[in-house]
Amino acid sequence: MLLEGIFAATTTPFYSDESIYFRKIEANIARFSRSLLAGMVVLGSTGEAPLLDDAESREVLRVAAEAAAPEKVLIAGVGRESVKATLEMADAAATFRYDAVLVRPPSYYSGQMFSSAVLHYFRSIADRSPLPVVLYNIPKCVPYQIPVELVGELADHPNIIGIKDSSGKVERIAAQVAATQNAPRRTVPVTQVFEAATARMLAPRAEAQGSFVSVGELAGGVAVATAAPAIPIKTRSREVGFQVLCGSGSTVLESLEDGATGAILAFAAFAPQACQEIYLAWKDHDIALAAEKQKRIAKANQRIVGDLGIAGVKYACDFNGYYGGHTRAPLLRLTSEERTEIETLLAEIRN
Repeated sequence: MLLEGIFAATTTPFYSDESIYFRKIEANIARFSRSLLAGMVVLGSTGEAPLLDDAESREVLRVAAEAAAPEKVLIAGVGRESVKATLEMADAAATFRYDAVLVRPPSYYSGQMFSSAVLHYFRSIADRSPLPVVLYNIPKCVPYQIPVELVGELADHPNIIGIKDSSGKVERIAAQVAATQNAPRRTVPVTQVFEAATARMLAPRAEAQGSFVSVGELAGGVAVATAAPAIPIKTRSREVGFQVLCGSGSTVLESLEDGATGAILAFAAFAPQACQEIYLAWKDHDIALAAEKQKRIAKANQRIVGDLGIAGVKYACDFNGYYGGHTRAPLLRLTSEERTEIETLLAEIRN
């Protein structure tokens, strides 16, 4: 699977009683689908995944997948404390035609998560996952940081295709790129313009709405409704190596310069265009413009995502025309002063 560009780390909106507001998930995903984003990550940290039970998680994955445009890459956060539970959620994601799964390290028994245990955990999942695996390093939430050497070792697995690194350290991005540069290369399908060909794009598609009647049936005087023929999508092949994705909105440009293929960002949940502008300027080799765009979001990213966390991201979504909704306890809601601060920070970042 090709993982290039900017991905939004989506939220899970809740009603005031903390039940899931599924219609708002649909609205967010539909709006992201009309943007230039490469794709979306559903049920990552920004989606409050640890606060949902398995049944809720499956339903969120289903609703988001059904609302997504077929050309957008969908990555499902499926990390659980056990290999068995993680694989069960990966199976659900495959049923809904996601393109890859994002898997964090286990955290409850962090004191026993030696490198050998973490290596076994990720390899066991990758061996049996029906979807490609993206590792997730997020030391802010999980008291274990995947060692760079371990990333290099895991990159040799044929079903582990990349990592999202949310450490915020550019030197780690560069080190992981260097450690995985000799990882096996994979041939993946891409579109005619060399963008990702997703599972939903490659699935059989109806030629048109309604029923299809064959010529033979018409000639015989009997019109029987049948399924419309599938329209195959034209694809090309492209070789990709292990793909490193930045997880911090503050270091997108530096990470791209050091070899990252893209970024998965909470900031993109409420300001996707501002994040996309960094990537597009870098892609056009206009580093000065990319630096200007990076600087534009630096202060807001640090305060909203870094300091205020999920509640900050959700209110920023509400303020910018997306749906953040309430947080689920034990996460606290913002004060009126914090909401005003977010509005000030985003006054010039309304997209």
